[in-house]
Amino acid sequence: MPERGIHEAGPCQKVDDGMARVFHLLGKRWTGLVVAVLLQRPVHFTELRRAIPGISERMLSDRLTELGAAGMVVREVDEGPPLRVSYHLTEAGAALEPALKELGAWAERYLPEEGTCPEALRK
Repeated sequence: MPERGIHEAGPCQKVDDGMARVFHLLGKRWTGLVVAVLLQRPVHFTELRRAIPGISERMLSDRLTELGAAGMVVREVDEGPPLRVSYHLTEAGAALEPALKELGAWAERYLPEEGTCPEALRK
């Protein structure tokens, strides 16, 4: 009988359902950055767009709609004049702060910046 390789040791494990839901929502481009900006304070749409260079109005609107549908962001309309729309995180959205801070610390330590290899990975 041929020896089985490490990848053939048994049936594949299914990805945890909770983790799949997290990455289905937060794994989309721009979503994490939108949440990171909103962690600081409630923000008007135009301020939010300026805080995330490269995001289009359409993409920002789509991401905010998805986050709202997931119960993470609330949209508030200030009748003005002028009419202004602001967004803030719900309790569920704000609860992401510790996890996002941990991811940021991990990135500082392990992800290369501008094509360089972090010192910790050179050992």
